[in-house]
Amino acid sequence: MEATVLESMRTTLRGPVLGPQDSDYERARAIYNAMIGTCPAAIVRCADAADVAEAIGMIRDIGAEPAVRGGGHSGAGLCLVEGGVTIDLSPMRWVRVDPEARTAEVGGGSLLGDLDHATHGFGLATPTGINSTTGVGGLTLGGGHGHLTRKYGLTVDNLIAADVVLADGSLVTASETRDPDLFWALRGGGGNFGVVTSFTYRLHPVDTVGVGITAWPIDAVPEVLRWYREFLPQAPEDLSGFFAVLTVPPGPPFPEELHGKKMCAVVWCYTGDPNGLEDAIASVNDAGRPAFQFTAPMPYPMLQSMFDELLPPGLQWYWRGDFFDRIGDDAIDLHLEHGSELPTPLSTMHLYPIDGAVHRMGADDTAWSYRDALWSAVYVGIDPDPANAALIRQWCVDYWEALHPHSMGGSYVNFIGADEREDRVRATYGDHYDELARIKAEYDPGNFFQANQNIRPAAHV
Repeated sequence: MEATVLESMRTTLRGPVLGPQDSDYERARAIYNAMIGTCPAAIVRCADAADVAEAIGMIRDIGAEPAVRGGGHSGAGLCLVEGGVTIDLSPMRWVRVDPEARTAEVGGGSLLGDLDHATHGFGLATPTGINSTTGVGGLTLGGGHGHLTRKYGLTVDNLIAADVVLADGSLVTASETRDPDLFWALRGGGGNFGVVTSFTYRLHPVDTVGVGITAWPIDAVPEVLRWYREFLPQAPEDLSGFFAVLTVPPGPPFPEELHGKKMCAVVWCYTGDPNGLEDAIASVNDAGRPAFQFTAPMPYPMLQSMFDELLPPGLQWYWRGDFFDRIGDDAIDLHLEHGSELPTPLSTMHLYPIDGAVHRMGADDTAWSYRDALWSAVYVGIDPDPANAALIRQWCVDYWEALHPHSMGGSYVNFIGADEREDRVRATYGDHYDELARIKAEYDPGNFFQANQNIRPAAHV
């Protein structure tokens, strides 16, 4: 990018504009997934919505391709484009809570930890993900599921409004009553429709929760999954637990004799009486006596940040995912086979429950297309060493290819890998794809925003 263009941006915008020659560029270019080495021509760190609108106009004028960065947590690296311009919302980290209305307005560059901290002071929360370092923007636009999903639904089920800067630089507030088509599309359609500079969420009473981990040897996967698939869908919605295969990390709460062992586990969250978790999961022994069990009351933000130290920014990541409406015996055998072959100590597989309140929303109420799914699976290869990038990728691909025939055909959009084909995006949106393409053509007819799991504008509009 010519120096005069960068200087023009710096003169026009309130936030800093960084090019490859600037000392802060490498730090600003770094995202959560260190496997992504993309180098944009410029990074525009927007101070507010006006900066975003101005940046969009300037990017269009020079014919560059934009990408949008909220928290920088995109596993596929979609917040960067080689030679393009990143619209970086990270300066827009703020949360305003209205405890009487039980709502929170959140800046587009905020992280889940920002939201959880602000709302916890009032004994409130909204469903999001499971890592406090995740950005609210990408998670919300993809749908959003986590510990509170069975009780209170997806993140998008609790979205009330969104301020959006469109491809033409105009600012709209989308809600059920204003730009309702756009609001429908934002709730699961990813970053296809504009730059969301703020989100407004509905909040729910959540304070101290019961937190638990039950773990068994890895060869107990068949018994545990057969118990889990029957137990959890029938459990009260106050109880959530995701199943995982993992290598036990070297630290508390795990005893030293389990450190480094491959195991299967369920991580529990209970929004009822925090001291009632043990009673709520008393039947875990039906799967065989756990080798390890831990339960304790915790402030909800503590649960949300439980894995932060284990998974800091700067690791190598590769992931893929799928939705499932059942866990069949054949699939269980495959989980044992591939889960037993974890390639590195941080690699894992999670099955997140997405029933309960999710199923009470209509199939067409939002762009999210799998209201009848029971689990969202993600296969994740993680390691600090770039030399192991091919190893962790191949393990994920092999695991996914083995289980995909047993899936519902589509994935949580935020779990689609960087190298997956366009047909995976279509499968993810299913019957909603054509409507999303129509809305895309209305709000972004030139496909200006295409650094995402892209939905092409409908040609006939």
